Amino acid sequence: MPAWIPYTLLRLALFGVTFIVLWVLHLEYWLAAIVAAVVGLTVSYIFFPGLRNRVAEELAASRERRGGSPEGPASDAGVDEQAEDRD
Repeated sequence: MPAWIPYTLLRLALFGVTFIVLWVLHLEYWLAAIVAAVVGLTVSYIFFPGLRNRVAEELAASRERRGGSPEGPASDAGVDEQAEDRD
């Protein structure tokens, strides 16, 4: 199973549980959503670095398999740059 699936489900669960708890405590829904998003982000960042790193490694490997590089191919130069290089 790709690592992004459990990581995404974990993040959604953190958001959902936090949102429901804050909503039950009669916090405004928009404020509960903001706080839940921040809590979900920080908890997943602090407590799940291994899973986050696996997602990043899988994305990098997928990009390499497609032939891309983080810097982009050399032919990404625009028309102006290519014209200048010919002169």
